[in-house]
Amino acid sequence: MNTPITEKQSATVEHDFLQLNGTDHIELYVGNAKQSALYYKTAFGFQSLAYAGPETGVRDRASYVLSQGKIRLVLTSPLSSNHVIARHIQKHGDGVKMLALSVDDAYEAFEETTRRGAETYMEPVTLKDEDGIARISGIKTYGETVHLFVERKDYKGVFLPGYKPWKSNYQPTETGLLYVDHCVGNVGWNRMLPVVKWYEDVMGFTNILSFDDKQINTEYSALMSKVMSNGNGFVKFPINEPAEGKKKSQVEEYLEFYEGEGVQHIAVATSDIITTVKAMKSRGVEFLSTPPGTYYEQLAERVGKIDESVLALKELGVLVDRDDEGYLLQIFTKPVQDRPTLFFEVIHRKGAKSFGAGNFKALFEAIEREQALRGNL
Repeated sequence: MNTPITEKQSATVEHDFLQLNGTDHIELYVGNAKQSALYYKTAFGFQSLAYAGPETGVRDRASYVLSQGKIRLVLTSPLSSNHVIARHIQKHGDGVKMLALSVDDAYEAFEETTRRGAETYMEPVTLKDEDGIARISGIKTYGETVHLFVERKDYKGVFLPGYKPWKSNYQPTETGLLYVDHCVGNVGWNRMLPVVKWYEDVMGFTNILSFDDKQINTEYSALMSKVMSNGNGFVKFPINEPAEGKKKSQVEEYLEFYEGEGVQHIAVATSDIITTVKAMKSRGVEFLSTPPGTYYEQLAERVGKIDESVLALKELGVLVDRDDEGYLLQIFTKPVQDRPTLFFEVIHRKGAKSFGAGNFKALFEAIEREQALRGNL
């Protein structure tokens, strides 16, 4: 059911009460932010941007801000065992806490969404320092995940008030990552439709694509997914839930090890996936295994002519799919922590606006091979 983004989404733009400018930043709660920051710099090519902690007057946590292209990652660790962040990490392991969205008015965004039923996470607050003012508010979404609304049009500082520039002598070169394409959430049994309705009612999002268990399945497992998008298409959140299968699905494994609902993966865009993936692999990033040789033998027949070398794609394990508007290339990392939870997708769009439905079988079989090695299939 690949519904193209046409009149349905255009109509949403005209009546879009929640004007989003894109992803402002993504904050992860992690066990050791200093070491995690070194990993993301080395492996992904992120650059040191800002820091907040005891040295800047923040007494209960340390946060390192990394950037590449338009992507900002915030890595935060608590400084005591009884901190709420410590309890979050003890339960979930390293994972995404904040999906922060850029808005023109954080106060209005909060008022509009809470009036439509959102539960408060952070009352609107105005933060100030010598570089100006920023306004932030927040609401709860699935699991313990939060949407922050960030208004920074009157702020000229490095990140937000309370943060100082993070100077480092270690700055590995970037790998070509440009922006956050989408973030995927995993929710529990029979929870997808209520979460979809929440995004429709509270955030004004539209369901632009839907996949059922007949489309996303293998011999052993299945899942269902709906892609939610805001009116201008700058923010997209696919929502997955498990479906009945012979064995444990990837979503079930995630829910078991994350101990609840949360962000499954972050998709980051590039304009040259071959160069980006080669760079990331050379720095130690592990990707899912290459699909069987027949996948690439049938590629021309399945997706038609592409600009890239099929041999180069095969060597790297990059997947290709086509829709009515073009094609896309994508590849998925293995989990970036010991729990089989959060991972990353690298995606290169050549006109396509879909999410690689033609690759689902190859992708899920690769995930199942990893699940089997972990004893979780």
